[in-house]
Amino acid sequence: MIELLSSPEAWAALLTLTALEIVLGIDNVIFLSVLVSRIPEPRATRARRIGLTLALVFRIALLSVLVWLIGLTQPVFTILGNGFSWRDLILIGGGLFLIAKATHEIHGEVEAREAAETGAPRGPGTAFFWVIVQIIIVDLVFSLDSIITAIGMAKDLEIMIAAVVIACIIMYVSSGPVARFVAEHPTTKMLALAFLVLIGVALVADGFEFHIPRGYIYFAITFSLAVEAFNIMARKNRARG
Repeated sequence: MIELLSSPEAWAALLTLTALEIVLGIDNVIFLSVLVSRIPEPRATRARRIGLTLALVFRIALLSVLVWLIGLTQPVFTILGNGFSWRDLILIGGGLFLIAKATHEIHGEVEAREAAETGAPRGPGTAFFWVIVQIIIVDLVFSLDSIITAIGMAKDLEIMIAAVVIACIIMYVSSGPVARFVAEHPTTKMLALAFLVLIGVALVADGFEFHIPRGYIYFAITFSLAVEAFNIMARKNRARG
């Protein structure tokens, strides 16, 4: 451990991996913000805290079983010459879940029906329970993707754990403002749901070994957010005028 603290290579690996984990955590924060916007305060804050705590727990738990985790990348069956591992199946399933969930939420937003009509769970307690269930499912998918990336970038478990903890702290700090912004600006929620569809497609593609560079996705997200920021400023100016 002392050698790591005095090693420039270890610090470079920590900074690089932390930055990558933060970028990968953006997906998680967006999904959390969309989900908690469905339930009132203070349950929304509680759900967000539970979700981010679970994200940290899942990531550290997966790091503690590295040998088993690496085994998930080995093909378990082959279809038409393409091998599929448990990791691929989890990414495909998680991506399909994100696409289905985002599509369902978009439908609910566009139709603007009551919760009973859209089939949403009734009662604040039931709604809170289902939000937590969905957070657990997506946390598992994002955690798996995040930790397998960490294994490929760093060889020391201490560096991986430190990077994951730092990234989760930053996710925790940023999730509140992001969730409030989404709740205050309904159009950004629709934009966030579109991002989730895009991220779901990328996860499914990864599962089929067709890798979409994340830079393209994050550029699209950044560009869309910039356009939406101009729209928000224009609406404020019109309201003042």
